[in-house]
Amino acid sequence: MTLDDLPPGILPAEPVVPRVDRALPSVQKVTRAEELRLQLADEIVRGTLRPGAPLDETDIARRFSVSRTPVREALRQLVASGLVEARPHRGAVVAQPSIDRLTSMFEAMAELEALCAGLAAERMTAAERHGLEAVHEELRVLSYTGNPDRFHEVNERFHNAIYAGSQNGYIAEITLATRVRVQPFRRAQFRNLGRLAKSQAEHDRVVVAIMRGDKQGAAAAMRAHIELVRGEYEIYAVSV
Repeated sequence: MTLDDLPPGILPAEPVVPRVDRALPSVQKVTRAEELRLQLADEIVRGTLRPGAPLDETDIARRFSVSRTPVREALRQLVASGLVEARPHRGAVVAQPSIDRLTSMFEAMAELEALCAGLAAERMTAAERHGLEAVHEELRVLSYTGNPDRFHEVNERFHNAIYAGSQNGYIAEITLATRVRVQPFRRAQFRNLGRLAKSQAEHDRVVVAIMRGDKQGAAAAMRAHIELVRGEYEIYAVSV
């Protein structure tokens, strides 16, 4: 089956990668916890919440007008990412991963994403390739709007499509779990001037290689992309 065989005007459903970073007790609670996690992560990465600052569940719940349940889940996820430290009998406080720790996280992320991209180049179905191209085009349009938050949301769909295209659920789960830990730093770098357009160009090299079935080229392009993401975050960190 080729792309020409697909019914005209119909886009294939976006590939689904199982979520491994959070439980799914209810859509509403997960959504609110995710929003809180992103808001708190932004404040930590930007320096609004300084290292050592206490993160009291009651205070946060009052501030965002929510119950303590989504706050507790958001803090749990932030602990997993390394942005927050949980201290027994003392509550949670803002932490900051060491440079060595952050470097190790990005190195692991680069290798896992490169593995997914290489496998996707070999294994993606025609429908999955078509879906990847559609998300890539959506990011191209967003790269002109200057909205880093929206770009980040669609960017996650782009990477999820590649994870799913690897046709290896276990590797996809490991890659996603690692990305959750690095996500706040990846998200922050989108605020750098001109970063959205650069990211789109890096994605383009990945997509071209995947469409050609070039396993080594796709892996190399993705690895280079994540290494550049790390460099962009370092530039951002110095500026805040």
